[in-house]
Amino acid sequence: MNSLRARADRVEAWLQRTDCDVLAIQETKCKDENFPWELFERMGYEVAHFGLSQWNGVAIASRVGIDNVERTFLDQPVFGKSGKDAVQEARAIGATCGGVRVWSLYVPNGRALDDEHMPYKLNWLDILKSHAGTWVKEDPQAQIALMGDFNIAPQDDDVWDIDYFRSEGLTHVSGPERAAFHAFEEAGFQDVVRPHTPGPGVYTYWDYTQLRFPKKEGMRIDFILASPALAARVTGAMIDREERKGKGASDHAPVLAELAD
Repeated sequence: MNSLRARADRVEAWLQRTDCDVLAIQETKCKDENFPWELFERMGYEVAHFGLSQWNGVAIASRVGIDNVERTFLDQPVFGKSGKDAVQEARAIGATCGGVRVWSLYVPNGRALDDEHMPYKLNWLDILKSHAGTWVKEDPQAQIALMGDFNIAPQDDDVWDIDYFRSEGLTHVSGPERAAFHAFEEAGFQDVVRPHTPGPGVYTYWDYTQLRFPKKEGMRIDFILASPALAARVTGAMIDREERKGKGASDHAPVLAELAD
């Protein structure tokens, strides 16, 4: 999303246009007291938000109910720099909406392969994956959606030029990051959007710099990973690339999935 308050009008128009039942939002960049609650409430949505500062921030808006809200998942890692006090970041919020356990996730960006944020990112994903695998193992019929910005491009055609990424030693495509993503698939979760939006050249994110969007230099880093029972209900999916266009657009495009009753 990259700042919800700055794009409130676009979010409202998008909800009206798409008739979306549940929306998972990342990078709201606001505290709870600054969140635009009224935007959603006047449109019939209940909202859960987790924001601690002007950075990060995650939310779920639902018009099919919102129960059992969890701000962070169990044992969610904290980030601490060079012995300073560790900080819990607002990167995960879960809620049950219409019988589906939805998690809105803003996975840490590793920043650089040798940056201290990279082990933090990998540990964050590993703990979440362990929980997710347990949820499915304990209840094979569990309806779970892990939704949001994973900051990983799991396949070579998920970036505009894999050779450029590798020659520059960039994040998002490294072996450890991709292994962390595929571990969710090994735990039973499925990318339910890719079968309906095959690549290459199908992206969800385009950096604001260097005219990445008009140059079609994007990345597929936003996903809906569904538990087996939920994946079986998916009847369609799309990436709303049009929403990346125009004044005030986010650098991410919305990712949608349709479910059978």
